[in-house]
Formats: sequence, C-alpha cells, structure tokens
Amino acid sequence: MFDSFIPVEKLPNLFFPSDFTISVPPKYRVLTPTSIRASNLSDDKIGLSSIGTRIAASNVSREKAESFGLSNDLQKPRNEARVSEVLCEELRKETEETLEWSLICSQVCAFVSTSAGKALCRSGSLPIGRDREESLKLLDQTAAAVLLPQPLDFSGIDDVSGIVRSAVDGKLLTIGELCAVERSLRSARRVFEQLEQVSAAGESPDRLAPLLDIMQDCDFLTDISNKIGFCLDCTLSVVLDRASVKLESVRLERKQNMERLESLLREISMNVFQAGGIDSPLITKRRSRMCIGIKASHKSLLPEGIVLSSSSSGATYFMEPRDTIDVNNMEVRLLNDEKDEELAILGFLCSEIACSKTKFRLLMEKILELDLAPARGAYALWMNGVRPVFREGHQIINSSISADSLSIDIQGIQHPLLLQPSLRSLSSISIPEAGSSEMLNRRDGVMESEDLPEPETPVPIDIRIGYARKVLVISGPNAGGKTATMKTLGLAALMSKAGMFLPARGRPRLPWFNQMLADIGDHQSLEHNLSTFSGHISCICKIIEVASNDSLVLIDEIGSGTDPSEGVALSTSILQHLAGRVNLAVVTTHYVDLSCLKDGDSRFENAAMEFCVESLQPTYRILWGSTGNSNALGIAKSIGFDQKVLDRAQEWFEKLVPDKQRERQGLLYQLLLEERNLLEAQSKEAASVLSEVKKLHLEIHSEAEDLDRRVAALKAKESHQVQQELKTVKSQMDSIIKNFETQLKNTSPDQFKSMIREAEAAIASIVAAHHPGNKLATVIEAPAEDDIAMVQYGKIKVRVKKTDMKLVEGGMKDTVYPASHLKVQDQGRYYKEASVGANKDKVTFGPAVKTSKNTVDLRGMRVEEASHHLHMAISGCRSNGVLFVVHGMGTGAVKECAIDIHRNHPRVAKFEEESPMNYGCTVAYIK
Repeated sequence: MFDSFIPVEKLPNLFFPSDFTISVPPKYRVLTPTSIRASNLSDDKIGLSSIGTRIAASNVSREKAESFGLSNDLQKPRNEARVSEVLCEELRKETEETLEWSLICSQVCAFVSTSAGKALCRSGSLPIGRDREESLKLLDQTAAAVLLPQPLDFSGIDDVSGIVRSAVDGKLLTIGELCAVERSLRSARRVFEQLEQVSAAGESPDRLAPLLDIMQDCDFLTDISNKIGFCLDCTLSVVLDRASVKLESVRLERKQNMERLESLLREISMNVFQAGGIDSPLITKRRSRMCIGIKASHKSLLPEGIVLSSSSSGATYFMEPRDTIDVNNMEVRLLNDEKDEELAILGFLCSEIACSKTKFRLLMEKILELDLAPARGAYALWMNGVRPVFREGHQIINSSISADSLSIDIQGIQHPLLLQPSLRSLSSISIPEAGSSEMLNRRDGVMESEDLPEPETPVPIDIRIGYARKVLVISGPNAGGKTATMKTLGLAALMSKAGMFLPARGRPRLPWFNQMLADIGDHQSLEHNLSTFSGHISCICKIIEVASNDSLVLIDEIGSGTDPSEGVALSTSILQHLAGRVNLAVVTTHYVDLSCLKDGDSRFENAAMEFCVESLQPTYRILWGSTGNSNALGIAKSIGFDQKVLDRAQEWFEKLVPDKQRERQGLLYQLLLEERNLLEAQSKEAASVLSEVKKLHLEIHSEAEDLDRRVAALKAKESHQVQQELKTVKSQMDSIIKNFETQLKNTSPDQFKSMIREAEAAIASIVAAHHPGNKLATVIEAPAEDDIAMVQYGKIKVRVKKTDMKLVEGGMKDTVYPASHLKVQDQGRYYKEASVGANKDKVTFGPAVKTSKNTVDLRGMRVEEASHHLHMAISGCRSNGVLFVVHGMGTGAVKECAIDIHRNHPRVAKFEEESPMNYGCTVAYIK
C-alpha cells in the first residue's frame, strides 16, 4: 500500500504529548525503509565521494567503482592477506571443533536467560576476546557477576533483531511485533535500573562497575517505546483512539452511524416478525453489510430490498432493507477509513523503528553482553572455578623474571566436560532465570542419591611450563590421558580468552594466546584422497603457515602413520621449527627419540603419563621431566587379550630389543617412580613439620611479647609498692624518733633504759612487719601419698608440699629433694621429673613451653566437670605434644582428679607435678 511516499494531506492527523518529537519533511512523510534510503541518498546530503567509499566497501565491481571516480588502489585485491585470513578462520573452526568448544558453550547455555543468548550458545559462538584487553574485560565482568547478591530479571526481553530487519526491508509489522519491541525496550531499561539499585545497595559500589559499564550511556530508545505504548494497546492488540485525531474522529462517526443502523434494523426486523415473516427477530452481517433474516415466502415484506445471501436450505433470505442501504454504505466507508488510518499509524511506527536500526542493533548487543556475564558467573560457581591470570607472552620483558620462571602455572585443573558428571546434571536443573539464587549457589557438588552411585571425578592435573620452554613432548601409554591433558590446556587457554573461570586451584597463570592451532584426530579422507599420515601433514603444514609468536600449537601423535624412522626425522624437524616460531607447542608421541631432544636443546621439555605396572592401569598423573613407555603389551593384557598371542609378542619384543635394554629401562623407570614417591612423601612430611614449627614459633613469639609486657608491669607495680612501703617505714621511724626526743627532754635519767627498750621494740615490730620471713601455720591434715598436707594459717586453709614446710615442733624431719630431681626447661622454667606413669621409651616431645593453645584451666570447676574437660583436652591434643593442666591450690580435689587421670589415661606418656615455678599446674606429655 505504501510504495515510497505519501502526500502530507493523506497522512493521519497524529497527536502526541509535548515530549514526543516527530519530524515531518516539507512535502512528504517517509513511511517505508525504501523511501528512507532513497531520501537519505540525495546529493545535497551525501557527496559523490562518500557514495563511492560506500560502494568500495561493499565489494562492488571494478567498473562500477571506477564510474564513481575511485582510485585503483581501493579496489586492488589483497589475495595473500585474504588467503591467510581464510586459512586462519578455517583452522580456528577446526580447533574449536576438536577441543569441543561447542559443548562448553552448551554448558553455559543452561545459565543464559535471553533467547538471543541461548541461540548464541547453542551455535557454539560465545564471544572470545580478540585481544588481551578484551579478554581482561570479559574476566572482570565474570568476576563482578559472581558477586551479584540477586539475579537480574531479563524476562520480557525478546530478540527483536528479526522484527527490526523486517521493518528495514519495508514490511509492515503487526501489532504483536510492535508490542514485542515496546516490551523489550521497557524490560531492557528495567534491567539496567535493577543493576543500578543492586550496585548502590552494596558496600562497595565499584565491585559491579564492569557490569554497569556495559549499559552505561546506552540508548534505550525511550521515545519509540513511548510512541508504541501511546498508539497501541498491547493487552488487547488494538490501535488506540488517541493514536491520531483522524482515527478518533472516524471511530466516533462510525459508532454513531452504527447505532443509527442498528436502530433501523431492529425496527424493521420487529415489523417483519410481527407480520409472520420470521420466527424471531434476527439481525446479522453478510458480505460486510448489516441485514436481517426473513422467510423466503415473505420476501415481499421488504420491497426493493437486496438479498445478500440465503440459508443452506434456501428457506431463509438475508436481506438488506432499502432504508438502510445508505447507512450501510456509510459503515463500509468508515470501516475502510479506519483500517487505512490504522495501517498508516502502523506504517509510521515501522518507519520509526527502521530509522533507528543501528541503535536497536547496539542495544541488543549490550543486552546480550549483559546476559552472558551473569551466565559465565553462574557457570563458574557451578564448577567451583577460579579466575585465571594472563602472563606475558613469548618473551620475557621483565628483567626480574628469570628464564626458569613459569609461563604456565595451573594447579589441579580438571577437564570441564569430564567434570560435568560429578556435578549436578545440567539437564536436571530448573532455571527460571540465569544467575538465580539457585544457580549462584552451585557449590553443593554432587547430587545426593541413595539409588545412583556417586560418579567419579576426573584426576586433577598440574601444568607447569617455564618461560624458556617452547615445546612440550608428552609420552606414555595409550588411553593414559595424553590427549586429554593436551585438550585441557587448550580449553583452559580458550576459556580464559572468553572470560570464563577455570576448574582449578589457586590462581591459574598462563599467557594470552592469539590463536590455538590443533591437529588432533584422524584426518583421513577418501573424498580428498588423503591417508591418515597425509591428513596430519596437511594440517601441520597449514598450522606452520599461520602460526605466530603468540600461538599455542597442539599436535596429537606427531609423525604417526608412516615409517617410524622417517616419522621421527620429520617430527624432529617440525618441532625444531616450531620452537622458534610459536609461544608454545604441545605434542604427544610414542617415539622415545623425540624425548631425547631435551638433552641438547633447553627449549624442549618432557612429560610422561604415569602408568601403574601392578594394576596395568593408567593413573592419569603427569610426571614432569620424565619419559613414559607405551606399555602396549600390558594394556592388551588388561583388556583380555589372548595370553598366547601376548607371549609370542613378548618373544618378538625381546628379539627386537637387544640385551633386554627396554626391560632395563622399564625397571629403571619404576625405580625412579618409587624414589619420586618417597621424596614426595618426605617433602610433605617436612612441609608439615615446618608448618607446625612456624605455628609454634608464632605462638611463642606472641606469648614472649605478652610475658615481657607483664614482667615490666609487675616490676613497675612492685617498685611502686616498695616505694610506698619505704615511705611508710620512714614515716613510722620518724614518728618513733620524734616521740623519743620529746620524751627525752621531759624524763629523768632513770627512765632512759625503759624508753630505749620501748623504742627498740617499736622499731623491731616495724622491721618484723615488713620482713618476708616464714609464716607459722598448723598442720590440720597429715601429708598424703603425694607429700601434700593441709595447713591452717589464721583462718586460711591451704595445701602445701612437704618440701615447702619446716617442722617447728614434733618429730617430723625436713624432707628435701636432691638437686638432680629437678630439670631445667626452656625460658628458665623448672619442672620436677614425673615419678609415676613415665614412659621409658625415647620419644621426642614438643618443647614444654606454656601457651594459650596447649593449656587447659580447670580452676573453679567441680570434679566431674574438670574430669570431662581434661579428657577432652587430652583427646584433642596433637601427638607428641605437651599439655599444661592448671588445677589451682584449693582443696586439692581437682588436682587429685587430674593426677589420677594422668596415671591411667592411655595417651599420657608421663606427667610432671607442680614445681616452684608452676604452682597449681601439672604438665602432661601426650603420646
């Protein structure tokens, strides 16, 4: 209907609120993208040179380009660059297919919300950073998405790219399509507002800055959204009266005309009914005109009426009365006017969308980018991923980095596809929204099920390659994990470039590779007349052609499929060439000679996949710096091969290997493995001891600092007390002397002696009061087996060792332990040797240094409570440790309970009772 232009007088009289901006050309209103493009290419807007540039960019023919005055340089073909680009793209697709990148994208698809994001993931086209900065940006977005406290609501956002494309092609959009556009624009704005609210509510607003930057300064096309919402009712899918003045006027006039028409028809139908022309009044519509039903035999009741149709039996006619013909004509005309006006409004909205196609494309790209970031974050949490760190590429640019530094340092990485079965199944996940709370709490690991066995997790591998190493040769048995290891490294590099976290430990570090080039699998092709060897060599030739200093090359079974001698020679030459051309090349092989390249060239590194000879099964562990055997006979035996065949193979093997050199190599390999395992165990034990020593050193250091502070405070307090006592004694002495001098003046010489005795007695009492001499106490309970007696000093009852008492009356002799019965411990502490429960075996215990970690305080507890706490402390004490048990000096019941436990507890090797330096404390040595 709308070919190119519509005159202004034929346009609908549109009216909108004051904030709407609608530009109308002077004479014509552009309604279709075709007319828009035609009008925008006028000579007064775009010059000839600009048109020529566009044509050159569109790959038009040379003749047409020259007709616009373009130079030959603009149209000069760049065949070499084009061929290189095509070859790079071909190898990129092959590598991603080999590494099963599409399956990784499918895993991420489970966490995506929008239809555009799901389509992108299903096609295996997740965005990959084109340079280091772009990959870092994607990683920042993923790290921010992991911190989202709640999911982003992407509901209501549709992929409107196809709708916009239809509008640009000049197609008239339906009300449903226009409403989809309006709903998507409104929902996109709501997502950004939600993200702003979440960021503002957090403790650190900057933590979500990478996500906010995606939508920052984004045009949400609010004007188009408001216009669609103003013109259309998306709930009822109709054009509203307010869309234009003409539409409102036409609909009002049609309403009035319809009321008049229905009134006439009701009146005529009633007259026909009363005349017996119809069984009941009937008003209906036929051929877009209002009419009434009448019996065929009573047709004469409507003279000059028009028969529009009849019933299937022919007994009833549907006739338009003469009096309603003009009114019916008016209804048809108004209905056509209404439809024309609605189409004009829809065409106007389509033209608005077509004019903003670039803004729509940018907005959809931003929404897709914002949708993929939380999806990558949820995927990282689902597999317990950690963020990788990019290191410098093919050369060491920092003088502080030595040649032995690691270019790749990835600890405990697992292949994501092998890891999936051990995690919750993606197919069983109900995902209402990407990044939902259910998805953000994916650390629950394996689903608990009593019926299903727990799936095995892949063996984590460590990949550590130095800066100076350019070629890694991995050898080992078939099905030993060589190819899986190589694929894991390739996927780690690819996932890092795409902003994904890695299923590894610590902080994985690796270079940013500009391209991954892989030759893995069988390239045999009957169609192209290629054998297995020819297919491999053809692929390697392409890889060498496009490889650069920042490339990662992966080659599986290099040189296989041909004569071993020639295969080794060709492989050696290829690897030496790659060592000077790429950042890193990783190859797998069964050729032992390739592992010898490391001896003469420091750029090479060897690794072997471990194989257990006893169980004839691979362990999937990497032995760095080692060379592995293929173990073909052992593997054949493990899968049930006929023993007779294996025996004959062994005979041939011994004939082919003079003096059983291969057997000696195998034995040497096993000895090296055993030595390696022993060194690893000793290393772990030494690390554990070192860790314990460091912890103890920190505790001792902390306790020593605290002890120094307490000693200084105690000295200051004692000094202050001494000063106060000195002042008191001096004051008392001064008072005695002053009183003596006063009495001396007023007394006779006969009283001098008595005065002197009184003064001396007063001075002696002062000296006695401040002299730290022995106290006189009464023994109220005889010493027990532990030589501790109960004594009373005034109203105070205490338990005192027999060695600390001196008998004033009675026949008891002083008991003194010899000096050899005491031993000196660290930091000047003294502890008496234990006489009960001592273990005569020579066992090394930790230093007997009292810290807060190895002390249990039983003071203030009842005997039962103290017994429970002491048993718990002994059970929790580390082996060959020392436990200080503080029981106090009270009635002795808690102490007796503690000593009894020390005597009988199986973990107590020996114990030491309290000493002059540890009153109220027993030291127990734990087995």
